[in-house]
Amino acid sequence: MFKTCQDAQREFESCWRNLNYTPIELDDVDVNKTLLHYVSEKPIHFTQQMLWDMEKKKAWNPGEYIPYVIRAGSAKAWNKHTDLNNGDEIFVRMSDQKQWTHPDIYETVYEEVYVNESEQLVTFLGVKILPGVSTELNPQQPLFHVQHGVGGTEDNPINTWRIVHLTKIKGEQLISHFKKMNNTTHLPGFILSYIEKDLHIPIRHK
Repeated sequence: MFKTCQDAQREFESCWRNLNYTPIELDDVDVNKTLLHYVSEKPIHFTQQMLWDMEKKKAWNPGEYIPYVIRAGSAKAWNKHTDLNNGDEIFVRMSDQKQWTHPDIYETVYEEVYVNESEQLVTFLGVKILPGVSTELNPQQPLFHVQHGVGGTEDNPINTWRIVHLTKIKGEQLISHFKKMNNTTHLPGFILSYIEKDLHIPIRHK
């Protein structure tokens, strides 16, 4: 475990620059602009504060916000440490997640989680060992690190998303898979989950 969010972010950037690894950055999501492609029972104007609230809740409880990725009942998070000086949070979590290119197969994933409050950035570092867990992972797919971020302004929030796979050589199949996830008319599933579960507003695509 790293002691600070900044240390974890430096590790992510180091992996991002590794020429053998597979870095992928999805298009930024302009939340309110994308909402124009949806119909909801009440008007929705998303704020930066809402988006950050969603990111923090999803980091601690992924089973609630990305059930389309996580096997039901498999997600656990623990060892949360909060920095009283800046509000940053560091903890670990584990879950059974669908493999990226074989979604019919679930695989256990261990992650160190670093929530940077001031930068509104969450860094997830994939690892093989976690404190309090005796089993060391031997994953079939490469380990991966992910960053979820909040940008834009309070009234025009932007969701950012990057992933880097710790591959032996750059994975073209992974790159092709993630390119298909870019769609300017669809919100990420975790934002839809937040709207329906936290804002209690049913929503559907036009």
